[in-house]
Formats: sequence, structure tokens, C-alpha cells
Amino acid sequence: MNENEITVSQPKNSGLNMFANKESFNTGYTMAKVLAESTIVPPTFKGNIGNAMIAIDMAQRMHTNPLMVMQNLYLVYNQPSWSAKFLIACINASGLFATSLRYEFVGEKGKDDWGCFAYAIDKKGEVLKGSVITIGIARANGWLTKKDSNWQKEPEQMLRYRAATRFQTAYCPEISCGLAIKEEIEDAQYTEVTPENIDKLSGEEQLAKAQQQEEKEANSQPLDMNNDADSVNNEGDNKSSVGEKETTQNKSKAQPLGKQEMPDMFKQM
Repeated sequence: MNENEITVSQPKNSGLNMFANKESFNTGYTMAKVLAESTIVPPTFKGNIGNAMIAIDMAQRMHTNPLMVMQNLYLVYNQPSWSAKFLIACINASGLFATSLRYEFVGEKGKDDWGCFAYAIDKKGEVLKGSVITIGIARANGWLTKKDSNWQKEPEQMLRYRAATRFQTAYCPEISCGLAIKEEIEDAQYTEVTPENIDKLSGEEQLAKAQQQEEKEANSQPLDMNNDADSVNNEGDNKSSVGEKETTQNKSKAQPLGKQEMPDMFKQM
């Protein structure tokens, strides 16, 4: 073996697919029940067998430990999401690249051009670079000025986190299993509407909420198909005598289907 050759170990798949058959499902259910009864799992999974089964299934697909998934899966605005540090750990342990994830800073510290990008070397020796994330980008997107944002407390670490998630999205999106990133949802300009905070929303947000409520009520309102029928019945009562005369006069002209008289032109044939 060449001493310059890079060796990368691939994680092994345990082979459990809880939704493959009834036996596998029962095995996964038993495992989830034990985890849900544990006192060290996060509140999202404590006492919730369904959530625990989902965590086990995702752990199997990601070739990692179920408890690690539970400790790094968050609900932000009711959206399941991964922490950035967990995705970084998954990238480094995935075996997809010859090196672990690394970072390179650019620009002048304290200025808007200060930032970094994440990179790794693939198995062919090519350097794969992610997008450059700068303080200017954070400021333009409102991450830096958002209340209680970690961008104000730890800008260097947040630059690394965001650069890493950009790299993951570009080169190994399958690692996240389609879920969002916790830090990105928290930094987004998003307001969850609840009965407690609706009075604090802006005029535009309140208008949008009202329109959504109106559409919801309109879609759920049953259609009254008898409105026209009632008016017809009322008119019919007032014109009953006229209707009876017209029915008598037109009886020979309009008969039920199948009882029409044969036209004269056919009688002669």
C-alpha cells in the first residue's frame, strides 16, 4: 500500500428498517418505548413513542446513534431541524471526504467583508469549497441585528456554523435527510402567530392573518343548496292556481319521457 494513499473508513449499516415488515416494526417499537421512558432524553421524545421511533429511523439512515439524534433534533417554530454542530459532526464522520471540514477566513476582522468559507478535500484530492459567508451578508439578511442573536455574541463561531451548513447543502445534502438547520430558522425573519402575540403584530401581519382566517372560514362553511328552493316554493304557493291551469293546457305537449305520443309522420309508415 502506498504511504501517500488516503484511506477512509465507511460506516456500516445495521440493516434495521422499522417499516419493512411487522417484525421490524415491533422491534423498533420496543426500542422506542425504552427510549421514551428514559429520563435523559429531551422533552420532545420523553413519553412520546412515535417521536422516538422517528428518531431511531433517522439514526439508522444516518448511521449514527439514536440518542445523538434526539439530543440534536430541535423544534423551531414547529419545524424539526438539526443543530449546525451536529451536521458538522455528521460530515466529518460520513466518510464522504478524505479530510474533515476546515475553515478559511477572508477580509478584515470587524469589517463587513470579514467572513469565512468551509472546505474539504475529496477522495480524488480535489479541494471542495463552500460559499463565503461574511458579516456584510449577515447584516443584509438581518441576522446580525436580530434581538438576542448569537451573531452579536459569537460572530466568529456563527460564521463557521453558517459556512459549514452552506457546504453541506452544496456537497452532501443527503446528510440532513431533508430537515432544516436550527440556526438558520432562528435567524430567519419569521414570526409565529399565536393568540398571545397577535396584538403585537404589525398592521400588514395582522391583515395577512385576518385574510387567512377568512379564507379558512370560507372553505369550511357548508354550502346551503336550499336557498333558491325556498324562494321557488314561496312563489309556487302564490301561483298555484295559475300553475294548475298551465299544467292542464300543456299536459298533451309535455309528457314524461317514455310516454310521448308517436308523431303522425311515423304512424303512416
